[in-house]
Amino acid sequence: MHSLAISTGGLVALTVVVTALIIYLIILAARLTRNPRNRPSPSPHLVDQAREMKALGQLQEAVFLVRGETGMSQRAAARFVNRL
Repeated sequence: MHSLAISTGGLVALTVVVTALIIYLIILAARLTRNPRNRPSPSPHLVDQAREMKALGQLQEAVFLVRGETGMSQRAAARFVNRL
């Protein structure tokens, strides 16, 4: 009968491969969570409204409007408005 014993070197190699795979999957999940692919893009009308509010000095209101319409985070909406 053959035993299913794994050598120490083989066990170490298997552990390294499994650990690397787990780390890769965690990083992939974090990236997908941070940048969801299905979020709505701002409409041209929303861009015009936010740009007008920014010109009037109403930055926080513009950020609030963008967040409400798109579901963006505070940080993403603030970056969006600042780039207008």
